[in-house]
Amino acid sequence: MREYQVAVVGATGMVGQRFLSLLENHPWFHVKMLAASARSAGKTYEEAVGGRWKMPAPIPEAVRGLTVLDAEADAEKIAGEVDFIFCAVDMPKAEIKALEERYAKLECPVISNNSANRGVPDVPMIVPEINPEHAEIIPSQRKRLSTRRGFIAVKSNCSLQSYVPALHPLMEFGVEKVLACTYQAISGAGKTFETFPEIVDNIIPFIGGEEEKSECEPLKIWGHIENGQIVNAASPAITTQCLRVPVSDGHTAAVFCSFARKPSIEEIRARWADFSGEPQRLKLPSAPRQFLHYFEEENRPQAKLDRNLENGMAVSVGRLRSDTQYDYKFVCLSHNTLRGAAGGAVLMAELLAAYGYLD
Repeated sequence: MREYQVAVVGATGMVGQRFLSLLENHPWFHVKMLAASARSAGKTYEEAVGGRWKMPAPIPEAVRGLTVLDAEADAEKIAGEVDFIFCAVDMPKAEIKALEERYAKLECPVISNNSANRGVPDVPMIVPEINPEHAEIIPSQRKRLSTRRGFIAVKSNCSLQSYVPALHPLMEFGVEKVLACTYQAISGAGKTFETFPEIVDNIIPFIGGEEEKSECEPLKIWGHIENGQIVNAASPAITTQCLRVPVSDGHTAAVFCSFARKPSIEEIRARWADFSGEPQRLKLPSAPRQFLHYFEEENRPQAKLDRNLENGMAVSVGRLRSDTQYDYKFVCLSHNTLRGAAGGAVLMAELLAAYGYLD
């Protein structure tokens, strides 16, 4: 695989920082440019971030001295010098949508962590182990945008990454209804305990827009391509509640589900153990060897113990048991800024590179 030159747009925020940490020694992707808001433009990355660097490892040396560009004003310059961009900007949704489309029309593919384009019918929202075939919509999107190379691909909401991967291998049994309560880490709001003191000794039972995304986005992931659009799946029926909890990293989900053809616990466990996808087949650099890990212990998975499993790219599952109102219930965990955000986007970019869409 050749080396791709990339830019991280929105590089100063928490997800942008996570992108830079993940890309520091990436075998395929080399960070050539950084961009953020106008207030950061013209500064070195170290100056722009200041004391707001939130990753456990220090700022990568290769980007510390890079001059930060203006994500909007310098779009043409950036698009002309890199093979594609990772986008994680903090802007109003309409502005993000317009900015990403602008880069795509400048013939620069956009791998987005943002939600602005997730509802666009010809924009693939890919979880690489689950729906890699949705990359096939890209030619239709290019036709709409009148581009040769440019397109937008998005990753899903971070809360989905905890429970949708565990449900996916069970779809053959006809998953009919799902209830998922997610307990979401503060890094999902771009916060640390120092910057979010009100979460200490507290739970906040509302995350704006999160429940709507958690209920609708899985249906696009499980949808199919028809007449140049992704048509959402009609089922399962999903209802969610999303709570912010005092955990630094790691989204936990309590999941309840019922089936048209109820499998046994042994069948469910076997499907989880055997499940793998395109990233494992292709041996992509960021892919976990085992996507789903089941824990036998009654008190696992735990965010503090298990969120970094397989470099934070695996999903942990536990406590599978029968339920009195649904067929089964279980608990899932994923690292929200790794598998759920930047890591999931890097893995999607690896998949698209392997398929040739970034050439």
